[in-house]
Amino acid sequence: MSVRALPNPACIVCGPENPRGLKLQFHAQEDGVIVAEWTPTPDWEGFRGIIHGGIVSTVLDEAMSQAISARGWPALTCELRVRLRRHVAPGQTLQVRAWIVERQRRKILTEAALAAPDGQEHAHAWATFLALPE
Repeated sequence: MSVRALPNPACIVCGPENPRGLKLQFHAQEDGVIVAEWTPTPDWEGFRGIIHGGIVSTVLDEAMSQAISARGWPALTCELRVRLRRHVAPGQTLQVRAWIVERQRRKILTEAALAAPDGQEHAHAWATFLALPE
């Protein structure tokens, strides 16, 4: 059985057809960095007034996946590390940025950051993706 990475309009992070999804809209910059704005709602809280770290991690993972997809490389996350630096509050508008660090055959190394408008980083992620065979 082969695995395929097919676009999904019901994706929990970026899918426009998911009524319960985050609906982030990612855009590629000229330098290849992927960006999106995110204003989380209280629906995604873990503790009161704090967005769940798993949701923050999911947003960062998706951004890195989008950076890879923008290059036309189908790939899946195989390792993800997230550093939560500051809590994320509901109603706080943040920018997520993701980029490719390097590609080593099928292994693709990426990074992403979630930051406030003043540049203060709230979370940073590093991931290894495995490119799927053509």
